[in-house]
Amino acid sequence: MMVTMVVFVLPVMLRRWVSGSAEVKVFAVAAERGSAPTLGSALDMLRRTHPLLEERLRDEYGRIRRHISMIVCGENATGFGDLDCALPPGAEVYVTPALA
Repeated sequence: MMVTMVVFVLPVMLRRWVSGSAEVKVFAVAAERGSAPTLGSALDMLRRTHPLLEERLRDEYGRIRRHISMIVCGENATGFGDLDCALPPGAEVYVTPALA
């Protein structure tokens, strides 16, 4: 199984749920052999380590909330399969309020 460190970079409005930290690091694990870890697997790990933060990022159906954007390696995750977006080693995920 492939495992990679993922850094979530948070806006000020979400830092209160992680003791004021600007970044949160988690390990994302690939679902199956030969595949890359995904944004969804990183968020699953975030749920285990920081559940109060994760529930502000995903709705009750597990989807990214509509008022949140996640920028993965400089690109909006919605253009790369949302939760199925593959994460390269050392990926940085910038969490931002979505623009209308």
